[in-house]
Amino acid sequence: MLSSDPLPDRFRDADHLEEVMTAPTPELIAEFGQLSGDLVILGVGGKIGPTLARLAKRAAPARRVVGVARFSETGLREKLAAQGVECIEADLLDRSQVEALPKLPNVIFMAGRKFGSSGHEDLTWAMNAHVPALVAEAFVGSRIVAYSTGCVYPYVNVHHGGATEATPTTPPPGAYANSCVAREAMFQYFSRTRGTPGRIIRLNYAIDMRYGVLHDVASRVLTGTPIDLTTGHVNVIWQGDANAMVLRALGHCTVPSSPLNVSGPETVSIRWLAESFGQRLGKPPVFTGVEAPDGWLVNTAEATRLFGYPSAPLGKLVDWTADWVARGMPSLGKDTHYDTRHGDF
Repeated sequence: MLSSDPLPDRFRDADHLEEVMTAPTPELIAEFGQLSGDLVILGVGGKIGPTLARLAKRAAPARRVVGVARFSETGLREKLAAQGVECIEADLLDRSQVEALPKLPNVIFMAGRKFGSSGHEDLTWAMNAHVPALVAEAFVGSRIVAYSTGCVYPYVNVHHGGATEATPTTPPPGAYANSCVAREAMFQYFSRTRGTPGRIIRLNYAIDMRYGVLHDVASRVLTGTPIDLTTGHVNVIWQGDANAMVLRALGHCTVPSSPLNVSGPETVSIRWLAESFGQRLGKPPVFTGVEAPDGWLVNTAEATRLFGYPSAPLGKLVDWTADWVARGMPSLGKDTHYDTRHGDF
């Protein structure tokens, strides 16, 4: 199937979810097809990487797609291999292993550390700053699209449309957010000094029915768990749309590497989300706190100019998530901690 086919009303199971999520758009097929060379995805083993790799392979079946990770999750390597993705086990903290990787023309960098940062700040800084330096130096002759986060920004007024790419990266204190600023700086430094084309993806909350802000809010509504409204507004985007934008960003790299905000166009109210889920689930939400006047929000006008609006509208994401949670479908059991109001996780 192509993602130009109508979106389903619901997902039968996880296989159906991933089938739809990794269906390439005609635009992706055209743009990805114009790129020269094969693709390596560094850090393919996380929540997003497996569907990104599958999407890349479906968009260009003849192209070599290589996924690099430690592959600690049972069965993931075999699953990716069955989808046509070549898998290489490597520890990106080891310089020799990074240097031994195939130097393919197109690189997507996804490795990083977020949860568990508190108390292990040295590892967080190593993963989020040292590893990018190793990779940027080793892949100096490639295009590099690197994942980052909207957490590199300061809080912005919820009524002002979100931080733009020109907003200074001065986040609140905390190892995670500030080490992500360092990650960006490493890619920008090597891009500027070595001429490596790149793009830095400041992603705010990809949505998969098995995890994400919508899953967190819906699950709390269903169980009657109080929802703290202090973090009262978020940006979200269907993971299928985010993956497609990241792959298309390979054709929009710059020297030096430049940031690109990727998310949905709306500033979404957590209160509205919870009430919407309450209507669908037949459970009134329980609230605590009051909405803060600011938060981590991004403006996606530039991504919209490059790629157009996301294919999956917010209402569809809410419907899908409510149905998934109501049926007790699988969860990854990984809370986003979207309501954390500091730079530690």
